[in-house]
Amino acid sequence: MTLYTILPMEQVFEGALNYALPVQEVSYQGMLMQVEPLEGGQARIVRLLQCPLHRYLDAALSPGSVIQLDK
Repeated sequence: MTLYTILPMEQVFEGALNYALPVQEVSYQGMLMQVEPLEGGQARIVRLLQCPLHRYLDAALSPGSVIQLDK
């Protein structure tokens, strides 16, 4: 993609690199994953970090899925 603009690149991409989700690494059912905390002890999966390969195909563990964290 080519972007033609008279604006400086710092202004075009201002804030784009500073955006970060408040993620935490948690162990869920023996798998290490990054999650975005939600209310009520729930969390939204950001990505799986360490788990058996077949779990990557599990739709319930796909990024964006909401899980209930045990506290």
